[in-house]
Amino acid sequence: MYNRRKMLLWAATTVSVAGFCAMPASAQETVKIGLIVPMTGGQASTGKQIDNAVKLYMQQKGDTVAGKKIEVILKDDAAVPDNTKRLAQELIVNDKVNFIAGFGVTPAALAAAPLATQAKIPEVVMAAGTSIITERSPYIVRTSFTLAQSSTIIGDWAIKNGIKKVATLTSDYAPGNDALTFFKQHFTAGGGEVVEEVKVPLANPDFAPFLQRMKDAKPDAMFVFVPAGQGGNFMKQYAERGLDKSGIKVIGPGDVMDDDLLNNMGDAALGAVTAHLYSAAHPSQMNKDFVAAYKKAFGNRPGFMAVSGYDGMHLIYEALKKTGGDTNGDKLVEAMKGMKWESPRGPISIDPETRDIVQNIYIRKVEKVDGELYNVEFATFEAVKDSGKTKK
Repeated sequence: MYNRRKMLLWAATTVSVAGFCAMPASAQETVKIGLIVPMTGGQASTGKQIDNAVKLYMQQKGDTVAGKKIEVILKDDAAVPDNTKRLAQELIVNDKVNFIAGFGVTPAALAAAPLATQAKIPEVVMAAGTSIITERSPYIVRTSFTLAQSSTIIGDWAIKNGIKKVATLTSDYAPGNDALTFFKQHFTAGGGEVVEEVKVPLANPDFAPFLQRMKDAKPDAMFVFVPAGQGGNFMKQYAERGLDKSGIKVIGPGDVMDDDLLNNMGDAALGAVTAHLYSAAHPSQMNKDFVAAYKKAFGNRPGFMAVSGYDGMHLIYEALKKTGGDTNGDKLVEAMKGMKWESPRGPISIDPETRDIVQNIYIRKVEKVDGELYNVEFATFEAVKDSGKTKK
């Protein structure tokens, strides 16, 4: 009896050790991507767009790259940085992911940065837009945008188009501060005047009292930055306060006129002019195909967060192809630097020095096309780099 128990124990131990030894080999056959995005809360539309785009990319391109199976593990952080940090840690330690990706807001991207550095795995930022993000870890690569890219251009455009007095309304966190800073620098340098400046809370903002101040200041236009997902609520209150009838037009970076929500904003949005990286109305054949596929799969049109998620997956797939499936973080980031490709938004590349995206910025005006509202592009600024990096 004793010998039998000994033999059973030996057999169980042998099986478990053999299983343990086999695990790393099988784990290497799968490349895991931890996708951390807000699927609930005020930024939920951002997370849903990115999640949809990731699914669409994998449907179109397959789930195998360089002989490795791709697995995406979706986590909802509700855009709360403490959640982001905890989830990133769990994904890295427990799930052994090879990439972390997503990051709906800047504080979330920054919360994960030290963990990416420590684990030496790429952090692919598909949403958050503050300039400093890529400086926080050598493993961060961004496929979305920076606020400096669009805010400087709309500042210059406003001056050239006879807008002399502007009131500003921006969300009170890092991207809002970036948008305001870079807009003001360019607008005031050209002789423009900021007659009223308000900052609104990021979480659950009530725009009404601030909009009254905007109206009372009688500016030529309002410069607005609110994150993707809040534009619909902003425009509803803008119309309720009668600002659409007052002749005060909305200008700004394109977040406020996100394609995801634009069609439900009503005629109050007509004539809004924004500078941005993407419009569902972008006239390239690639974009027409992208919009059609996205609509067919998910029932609505893609916004700029969707295209950023789609391009984030392209970056990951192409980096894996370059490394031959090697998931060493340093090799992957090196493979990403300088990468260029044609996106539904137009030509884009990764700046090899900053690991930030270089892309066209388009000036667009909200117009009605076939009974629907679209951001119709009418001017293009090519290959715009981020101008908001810390000067060394």
